[in-house]
Amino acid sequence: MRIVIAGAHGRIARELGRLMAADGHDVAGLIRNPDQAADLEADGVAPVVLDLENSTLEDVVQVLTGAEAAVFAAGAGPGSGAARKDTVDRAAAVLLADAAEQAGAGRFLQVSSGGLDAVRGGARPESMDEVMYAYLVAKLAAEEDLMARSQLDWTIVRPGILTNDAPIGLVELAPEVDRESIPRADVAAVLAELLKTGNGVHQALGLVSGTTPVPEAVQALQPGR
Repeated sequence: MRIVIAGAHGRIARELGRLMAADGHDVAGLIRNPDQAADLEADGVAPVVLDLENSTLEDVVQVLTGAEAAVFAAGAGPGSGAARKDTVDRAAAVLLADAAEQAGAGRFLQVSSGGLDAVRGGARPESMDEVMYAYLVAKLAAEEDLMARSQLDWTIVRPGILTNDAPIGLVELAPEVDRESIPRADVAAVLAELLKTGNGVHQALGLVSGTTPVPEAVQALQPGR
């Protein structure tokens, strides 16, 4: 399988790239900074320097042509302002989905966020700062865009509180989960299993550490259709 990962130098994305490359898949990783290319090459991932904030649809379609799956794991990251939450966490996700449709890359995984219910009403909670509000609004908008697409076999994954702890391989994966933590490596393992099985199509799933081994948690989902 040929897979294109956006935000490929992030911690979750790099682990996913390593897992899929080690399993014999052809993996390309989109990065903005060419200095990160050597890291991806060491992981067995082919680096593609492409800034989704400043690329045309045609640019992205060209990269996705021949791919069977795309993964949006990009984000504006800590320290970025409200404006970049929109241009990366929403607009770049929409652009990648548009390109996946046009290129025929039918499988699409999107890494979203927990806590979106707090902004569904459209008003910022008093306890939430402006940047976090912008981030959650952007993630929610990206989800709503993806859910409306019938040409993509999409799955949305909403991880809980991310940690850099060692993976435990035990998760809870369901439409509704408590707001708990999960190691980034376990998120990557779930994404890899979703890609390999095709399960979880047209589902938005919460993901936290739990008691079920990753393969069993993914296998329990509805198969792809």
